[in-house]
Order: sequence, then C-alpha cells, then structure tokens
Amino acid sequence: MAGLDARLVSRLYERAHAARWNVAPARFAAALEISVARAFGEARRDIRELERYVAALHLEDLALACACADGYEPAWDHFVLQHRPVLYRSADALEPGGGAREIADALYGELFGVRERDGERRSLFRYFHGRSSMATWLRAILSQRYVDRIRSRRRLEPLPDDEDERTVAAAAAPDPDRAKYLALLRTALVLALARLTDRDRLRLALYYARQLTLAQAGQVLKEHEATVSRQLARTRAAIRKDAEEHLRTNAGLSETEIARCFESVMEDAGPLDLTALLERTAEPCKPGSPDRST
Repeated sequence: MAGLDARLVSRLYERAHAARWNVAPARFAAALEISVARAFGEARRDIRELERYVAALHLEDLALACACADGYEPAWDHFVLQHRPVLYRSADALEPGGGAREIADALYGELFGVRERDGERRSLFRYFHGRSSMATWLRAILSQRYVDRIRSRRRLEPLPDDEDERTVAAAAAPDPDRAKYLALLRTALVLALARLTDRDRLRLALYYARQLTLAQAGQVLKEHEATVSRQLARTRAAIRKDAEEHLRTNAGLSETEIARCFESVMEDAGPLDLTALLERTAEPCKPGSPDRST
C-alpha cells in the first residue's frame, strides 16, 4: 500500500488501538492509503518520507473515525461523550449565549451519515484523514459552518439606503412560489412524521419541542444520552429522506425544487409549526417502552 511495509501497517494498527473499535486491519490499512493519497497525490515519495508521515498521524483518532463512519455504536457513543463538549465550547466561543449550538447539533447528523448514496450512509468522517487531531478537525468544520450561516444571512439583509429604489423593491419581493413550497413540504413532513414510531416522535418532541437536553431526554426515555443523540440523527435522516421521496414521487418536483422547499423553511418556517405538531404526536408513546428505533 503506497509503498508502506505490511509490518509497519501492523504496528500502526496496534498503536491506534483499532481493535478496540472493531476496525479490521484491512479497513485501517485502507484509511492509511487514503490519507497518504490525499497528502501526496500522484507525487513519488521515498519510503522513509511515507513512514514519517503515517507515523505522525493521529492514529487513535483515525481508528475512531473509521469505526464511527462504519456505524459501530460503541465508537459513536465514545465520540459523542468525548467530543460533544469540545463542539459546544467551540460553538459558545463563536457565539456566546448558545446561538451556534444548533450548528454543532446539526453537525452530528452529517458525521453519523444522514444522507445515503447507492444504499450507503455518507458520513462526514470519511473526510477525516488523521493529519490533525479529531478536536481540531471538528472545530475547523464548525467554524466553516458558522461562516456559511453568516454569509447566508447576509444575502438576505436589506440593501443600503442609497441603492436604487427599484433595485431594493425587486430584492425585497417575496418568492412567488414560497407558499406552494411550504404547503408541499408541510404535507411531506406530516406524512414522514406519521410513519415514525411513537418512540421516535417522542424523542423528537422532548429535544426540539420541549427543549430538553440530551441527558434529560435520556432520563425520560431510559436511554443513554449518546443513544439519544444517535437516534435523533437517524430520525432526522429518515424524515428528510422520506420527505424528499414524497416531493419527488408524489409532488413531481425536480431536485432543484426540492432543495428550494427546504430553503424556504430555513429562511422562515412561517406556518410550518413543527413544534406544535411534535407536541401533538408525542403523547402515544410511554417513556419506558422498549426502543424500536433502528
């Protein structure tokens, strides 16, 4: 692999404690290959340079990322417990008062793999190659997401007073299709929520509608807080996938129109009161009932 001796790879595997997370040697070797390829590209490097590179990687973090990307639950639980405080502290540093914590929470969905392609979860962990620590990598992603949100908001800000009035009026004109998009998405989300288990709807209501912390929701549901986080990520992914499929198949929307539906909600949810909807659908499930989520 990329000029690395198999014995070296074996030593690196041991140093990474990859077996702890049920990462197979071949899987770890593949992660090293990808890291080397990303670092050096097609350029030729002598064996000593390659060995120095891989030996300097954050190997334990790389093994953890492999396990989380593969959906190994003990690894994900460990990741949430160890790195959620890091993300929250970073979020609070970006925006004191907790305004950026929602970005940190949304990041868990990307890390777990909320989107699928060709039947596979597409986890953000596949972009972690061990060149920095996991904590540094997470802070960098969070910062970029925060910058992206600021840029998105600025695009919606009013133009300066000295701009041509007709330009201002045009910029302020509402999207004529927005009401249609909101109505279609509301129907899709109502159907998607109805297809969830009672327990999944309760978990959503506790966290989003009643604004309990993960730990508090876990106490109600008799679940570990890391399990609550993981199940919320799965449920969000299922809702998004279900809603997109409804909009595509039943409403006949294009991929661009589907994206615009979700953009309309992000800009202003308006009548799309999911909090009230979740509150109404939360009651059927008893907190102590078995977790049927997958």
